[in-house]
Amino acid sequence: MTTQSLRVRTDAPAARPPEEAPPARGRRPLFRQRAGRQHHAGPLAYTLLAIAAIVSIFPLYWTMVAASTDNTRVSQSPPPFLPGPNLFSNLARAWDEAAMGKAMANSLIVAGVIALSTVLFATLAGFAFAKLRFRGRNFLLMLVIATMMVPPQLGVVPLFMMMSELGWQQQLPAVIFPTLVSAVGVFFMRQYLSEALPDELVEAGRVDGAHSLRIFWSIVLPIARPPMAVLFMITFVHAWNDFFWPFVVLDMTNPTVPVALTQLSAGYIRDQSLIMAGALLGTLPLLAMFIVFGRQIVSGIMQGAVKG
Repeated sequence: MTTQSLRVRTDAPAARPPEEAPPARGRRPLFRQRAGRQHHAGPLAYTLLAIAAIVSIFPLYWTMVAASTDNTRVSQSPPPFLPGPNLFSNLARAWDEAAMGKAMANSLIVAGVIALSTVLFATLAGFAFAKLRFRGRNFLLMLVIATMMVPPQLGVVPLFMMMSELGWQQQLPAVIFPTLVSAVGVFFMRQYLSEALPDELVEAGRVDGAHSLRIFWSIVLPIARPPMAVLFMITFVHAWNDFFWPFVVLDMTNPTVPVALTQLSAGYIRDQSLIMAGALLGTLPLLAMFIVFGRQIVSGIMQGAVKG
């Protein structure tokens, strides 16, 4: 055997790895199939949601049942679980005895003004803390957060003295002005705008010659609508249900709804059905607001939750 036959040819082409078979036509990649698949809830999820809905609705249902009976039947053991025939008569009595018409008008004014002012001022302050650069910004933000740790009861005496000096005793401004803005709202809007509002949009507005208020009106407000809707709803409900400070600064001649409900339990023997009727009257405006604006509020929450 010659040496030439044993010589290895270095110029021979290298062995090619086996080629992968192309995907079959009409067949999508695996990750696309998983990404486009829609997940449907099973029976267990619907069962848990039904239980949660029943537990949430039961207090309102029990309020209606108690408001539709008399005081003797409510005190029975076991209590009734079906509505009685006295619902409208008890509602009429509660409306007259507690002056619910004036109380609801006062609560609507107080809660509406507080909710609107809180949304406006909290959005302005949140935009300033999130995107504007000024001296002492971090210190002022920490000071706002620190006020959340102070119990509101500590400021009742000096606040009452201040309202007395202004001559606002037994008037609605004494309830409105101390709560025109909240630290929770400022922090909430600051956290949202720091993530949802790009710095490039603010800089683009600066390049176009817009000042800070113009940027706030044209850029910040459209982006901040979802958290503003949520903050308005939370603040309105909280102001409507607030009892402590209105009870301190107002009287029965000019009450809000929670203050007016105390008049129904002022007798020696408390009429529980009458108290429940008044509580049902005070809850109806909140239910009506959620029925009317519930879809907008939920859609705003969903828009704020979707990223990308």
